[in-house]
Amino acid sequence: MNSSTPSTGVYANGNDSKKFKRDRPPCSPSRVLHLRKIPCDVTEAEIISLGLPFGKVTNLLMLKGKSQAFLEMASEEAAVTMVNYYTPITPHLRSQPVYIQYSNHRELKTDNLPNQARAQAALQAVSAVQSGSLALSGGPSNEGTVLPGQSPVLRIIIENLFYPVTLEVLHQIFSKFGTVLKIITFTKNNQFQALLQYADPVNAHYAKMALDGQNIYNACCTLRIDFSKLTSLNVKYNNDKSRDFTRLDLPTGDGQPSLEPPMAAAFGAPGIISSPYAGAAGFAPAIGFPQATGLSVPAVPGALGPLTITSSAVTGRMAIPGASGIPGNSVLLVTNLNPDLITPHGLFILFGVYGDVHRVKIMFNKKENALVQMADANQAQLAMNHLSGQRLYGKVLRATLSKHQAVQLPREGQEDQGLTKDFSNSPLHRFKKPGSKNFQNIFPPSATLHLSNIPKDRKMALIQLGSVEEAIQALIELHNHDLGENHHLRVSFSKSTI
Repeated sequence: MNSSTPSTGVYANGNDSKKFKRDRPPCSPSRVLHLRKIPCDVTEAEIISLGLPFGKVTNLLMLKGKSQAFLEMASEEAAVTMVNYYTPITPHLRSQPVYIQYSNHRELKTDNLPNQARAQAALQAVSAVQSGSLALSGGPSNEGTVLPGQSPVLRIIIENLFYPVTLEVLHQIFSKFGTVLKIITFTKNNQFQALLQYADPVNAHYAKMALDGQNIYNACCTLRIDFSKLTSLNVKYNNDKSRDFTRLDLPTGDGQPSLEPPMAAAFGAPGIISSPYAGAAGFAPAIGFPQATGLSVPAVPGALGPLTITSSAVTGRMAIPGASGIPGNSVLLVTNLNPDLITPHGLFILFGVYGDVHRVKIMFNKKENALVQMADANQAQLAMNHLSGQRLYGKVLRATLSKHQAVQLPREGQEDQGLTKDFSNSPLHRFKKPGSKNFQNIFPPSATLHLSNIPKDRKMALIQLGSVEEAIQALIELHNHDLGENHHLRVSFSKSTI
């Protein structure tokens, strides 16, 4: 089978992925979607769950050995909606990002292929759910099943609240999965939370499956979603903290709606809902982010694209006077490094793409681990979100917040083998100048690199490598490379492809 005969169903030799590496022009829309980088232990039901909110899933082919799958939707329109939705917010399965694109194929013919029994069983289970009987087998516990009597109310916690999330934003995102009847927002345990009631528990189920763990904006405002014990919300006021979309006649109150006592007890909130910004991340709405320019909602009719705020709008916060003191740790613990190839300088260059690195310490007794101290907690969070899970020198790097508040320099005479470096006065910091345009050019690692400061007429270039891992290594090796004529090459990840 080859790519010139798309009607013959799917060829399982991975041509789709090979072509993708050269970044062929995107395929024209097709109801068959090609999924890459799926975790090896993922179930059929989990793959199907990615397509469920957008329409009926009619076929599935898993190529586990290649970490790929093909998903066939009932209509091209559903597939287009799905791709538009997942382009700005990469879906995750088992905490790993999964990449979706149109396949060359117009349909999947899997009748004669081996090992299709499980996929067909999963598809049948799903269609049973969609036609009203409630059992989706094979999914992870608590995720794959709409239980009888399950609540239509979701409890939503928003972590990494570096940017204000409004009731309207929540309504816009969650409305993609069904009719939202009521929303109440409040702050509890210093976290911005919301209760959101759908018309139907099935809508709540799909919304939780699709959105749990996703970021509303680039690299921040992460949704953590659970089913509430409440089965109905009682909203007394329509204002910026609470809304009953079925009753437009409610008074606005004084902006501090009180809750019914049983509801307050149900989620332990005080009787008065405090402002969602009180201490949640130290932000008041008065910080004037360029909302109009930052918010980009895909203009495809019926598209599911939620709000994606350009990373410049998010990272621009670092340049706001007085906004940098957000509590939180600026030291990252980086693990699973390649001890033979990693250096403090390499970590300084890589993490320096997302903030100014002050110190790096590779552990003396465990050289696959390192501490990286960033200029502030925002930059640490940004670097962690973008770099954790990326491959570097053949290993998948992991980054988490460290329990250390600072990286200690070795005492004089202490043996260190050059594993601890202080970069706090380095001239290579990208974000020292407030308002620098570097704040607007922070993008996730990609196979395409942006080169600048080239001593030629055209001072910039894009270069595409075979993989993201190669691009990361090239950036580490070549950023600040001396090109002569007092020009040092500047290397960044590009948002464009060639």
